[in-house]
Amino acid sequence: MTKKRDIKKILVANRGEIALRIIRTVKELGLAAVAVYEKPDSNALFIRFADQAVLIGEGPRKDYLDIERILWAARVCGADAIHPGYGFLSENPDFPEACEKAGLVFIGPPSDVMRTLGDKVVARRIMEEAGLPSIPGMDDIPPGEEGLKDAMAFASSQGYPLMLKASSGGGGRGIRKISNDKELAAQIPSARAEAKSAFNDDRLYLEKCITSPRHVEVQVLADHHGTVMHLGSRDCSIQRRHQKLLEIAPADLPPDVHEQICQAAVVGAQKAGYRNAGTVEFLVDSRTNEFWFMEMNTRLQVEHTVTEVLTGVDIVREQINIAGGAPLDLSNVPYDNLGKAIQVRINAEDPKNNFMPEGGKVVEVYQSPGGPGIRLDGMGYQGYRVPTEYDSLLVKMTVRGYNWEQAVQRLRRALNDFLVVGPKTTIPFYLSICEEPDFKRGVFDTSYLETHPEIFDYPEREREIAKLSRLIAEIHAKKINPYAY
Repeated sequence: MTKKRDIKKILVANRGEIALRIIRTVKELGLAAVAVYEKPDSNALFIRFADQAVLIGEGPRKDYLDIERILWAARVCGADAIHPGYGFLSENPDFPEACEKAGLVFIGPPSDVMRTLGDKVVARRIMEEAGLPSIPGMDDIPPGEEGLKDAMAFASSQGYPLMLKASSGGGGRGIRKISNDKELAAQIPSARAEAKSAFNDDRLYLEKCITSPRHVEVQVLADHHGTVMHLGSRDCSIQRRHQKLLEIAPADLPPDVHEQICQAAVVGAQKAGYRNAGTVEFLVDSRTNEFWFMEMNTRLQVEHTVTEVLTGVDIVREQINIAGGAPLDLSNVPYDNLGKAIQVRINAEDPKNNFMPEGGKVVEVYQSPGGPGIRLDGMGYQGYRVPTEYDSLLVKMTVRGYNWEQAVQRLRRALNDFLVVGPKTTIPFYLSICEEPDFKRGVFDTSYLETHPEIFDYPEREREIAKLSRLIAEIHAKKINPYAY
């Protein structure tokens, strides 16, 4: 149990969409919200909504990753607590440890728990002790020839394909599918180098590859008074290179399996001594619904909005309350007849060109959809310059329907109503998915993009409304109609 902490001012140690999303809840609670920013973000939308903003450096990215700069900003503004968001420092256990030493409330799990669960091999061992089924895997691969020999022995016992993963990995990075001995020998050195660069930790391990599974995760909340609860599941199977593109809640599982997987997540979080909001991730056999523990994410997930729109629970609010020492009290959260929610990440990217970011381009027209069951969390607006220094996310759009069919129809309508002129975006790509028969039936797994290449054959035609909107924007900008003569 932790003593109650009086939180009055929260520094958000992040940027972009998630910083704005956190700031909104902080202000709803009547607390002061502080933004930190690097120089390339000087005109960013999230700064305008904060009560106070602190410039932490020239950037890009390095200052958002600098623990000492963040702590300096907290001292300058007199913050009581820090929310890390997702990405950047959110999964670095040195950050909550530094906050704890500085007398600041870290809105997330304790540093020792984050450190333990951040090690994928140790996390798997903890979950096995808790009785969760886990994918067959080996411990860290030793360096040099000894490591290759051990890896080959594991491959011989389990058979290919295998997954080569970074022990401290996350966010889909540092993962490789291995199909034979030759690939294994070739990939270990490059994977070590990638892991060292991304996580400052070159440890690797091997895991049996579950062919074309579904990726299902469970949102959990845990307070400092012994209460651990779940908020249902999410299906995150539609991915590109292990990066999630589209998320659905709840996962379409038989009721008994859904209950089992949610309870497994609660038991696993209890065994790990977890506190605050977290996500327990599983792989599910698409044919048998057998499931295995994969990893636990010790932060707020990008896709938390699909859970929020279904349950009505503000997960960031609960994070803040838990960090302040309050007990969880969500006894009235509904779990039945929730309907379906879908989140898509609308990025300024060209899906036909390997999802190449459209950095540097300006959004000439931005007309967002509205109406029943639509939520927008984003940074885009007319005149917004897509950054070259950071990610290309414009907005996360979450829709809700009373069943899967209505949710897909609502998503299609919202995407058709969403107008972004300037950079290419992922909107037509998602519209193509909405028309694909398997998706309309709710049938998909982690191989969806590879087995449905036709979704990339969407037309590039510009709608007449886009042409008209560009003309209107040009008239407003130049104060003259260039086509009037």
